[in-house]
Amino acid sequence: MAEGAEEGQKLAELLAMGWQLWEELETGTAPSSGSADVQDKVRQGLDVLRRANSMVAQLDLFSENEDLEEIASADLKYLLLPALLGAMTLKQVDLSKRLEHLESARAHFWSFLKLCKSYGLGSFHLPPATSPPAEEGAESPPQRSPAAVQAKLVAMASSRQAKIERYKQKKELENRLASMKNSVDSGQADEEQMREFYILQTQKWISTSLEEIESVDQEIVILRSRGTVKQSSAPPHGTSRQVRPPMKPFILTRDAVQNKVFGAGYPSLPVMTVDDWYDQRRRQGVVSGQSTPQRAPGLTDEELQKQQQEKKEEEDDEEALQKARNRDDWKDTHPRGYGNRHNMG
Repeated sequence: MAEGAEEGQKLAELLAMGWQLWEELETGTAPSSGSADVQDKVRQGLDVLRRANSMVAQLDLFSENEDLEEIASADLKYLLLPALLGAMTLKQVDLSKRLEHLESARAHFWSFLKLCKSYGLGSFHLPPATSPPAEEGAESPPQRSPAAVQAKLVAMASSRQAKIERYKQKKELENRLASMKNSVDSGQADEEQMREFYILQTQKWISTSLEEIESVDQEIVILRSRGTVKQSSAPPHGTSRQVRPPMKPFILTRDAVQNKVFGAGYPSLPVMTVDDWYDQRRRQGVVSGQSTPQRAPGLTDEELQKQQQEKKEEEDDEEALQKARNRDDWKDTHPRGYGNRHNMG
């Protein structure tokens, strides 16, 4: 009997310490939630609340098979432990573990709501036990029928109305709790007042937990979607960009004639023609085969240009054909030397 009383006293102290740390964090004036002092309080709060929650499970204080009236008034406050654990978990700021913290906090909130639902504390719809998966095809949403769009709008309006009602109830509960807090903290409240106070606290945290789960689910979907995008954009395992060997210095010549000239004068450097260079780069995959210029051996630049122009005309290039036709027409009507007035006889 004495051991049970000692455990009960220790459990009450743990809850009181965790609750105090939570209130300090909520009303604190720290410039950043990531500061060392704030995160130190978060770690302390999580430690004492976890220990208290573990003791509640060991003592088997609550059961889904019993009614609310069967819970002792002094034990009602321990119903809040999972909700406080969820709220404290969200205070952590380690971005590398953000998804883990969100899922852990959601599990605590859901456990609290499930327990409250079994005891008939408040009328609310219990959210799904697990968070929603990442949305596939978020970039291009599927086309919905007008009826489906209308149903979604009605659901959104109903959800908005439920949020407004929940907000009003929460404010009313906070006002009632504020008027009772002094008497409960000072120990002047009787058992009936204490029971009412903690039931109101539980109902307020039901509203808070529903809001937090909705917010957590939205953030989880975003984080999972980002992870899916990063995974799909990453290269397959074991593959890497092909590394080309560095090019050795060489002398680039225009044709085979220059190749012989420069090759004789610079025996230390390899010599290749433009065609050879293109063939080498094409084999290395740097340029495509279509970009390789076709040059016959011994052709000069002027001859190559003329050859390309003729090829262009043969491919029915309208602009080149039109220019050629206009030039032929002009030659027909303007004989050689037309307009030359300097050598008039």
